[in-house]
Amino acid sequence: MLNNINLMGRLVRDPELRHTQTGTPVTTYTLAVNRDFNTNGNNEADFFSIVAWQKAAEFANSYLRKGQLIAVQGRLQSRKWTDKDGNNRVSIEVVAERQYFAESKSKGDSAASQSSEAGPYSEGTGGFSGFTELEGSDDDLPF
Repeated sequence: MLNNINLMGRLVRDPELRHTQTGTPVTTYTLAVNRDFNTNGNNEADFFSIVAWQKAAEFANSYLRKGQLIAVQGRLQSRKWTDKDGNNRVSIEVVAERQYFAESKSKGDSAASQSSEAGPYSEGTGGFSGFTELEGSDDDLPF
């Protein structure tokens, strides 16, 4: 059985770090992913809830910011819950196993130099892997 998802999009807001009752870090954020097609000449996007756990959660909280273009590899997960009115609900979210920068920040941004040293975090390798910063500008971000 396979359950893999690969997404590339922009963060809608800064990631939010919380801890479970046992102290496990968990970060959530929303990724806006443009569709390959558009209707009536309008660009359309889908919005995905992303959840990262432990070291991946700490990486997301430390290095990812609103408007950044990132790539996420992970798996889809459904979660059943009951709302405050007693209605049964289902949420679908992406559990991030790997998170990568898909573009560079401007040279004057100190977070960019920190990010290039840290590189993307991969849960599968148990740590950070190399990252080479690309030239570019964030001036044309729609956020």
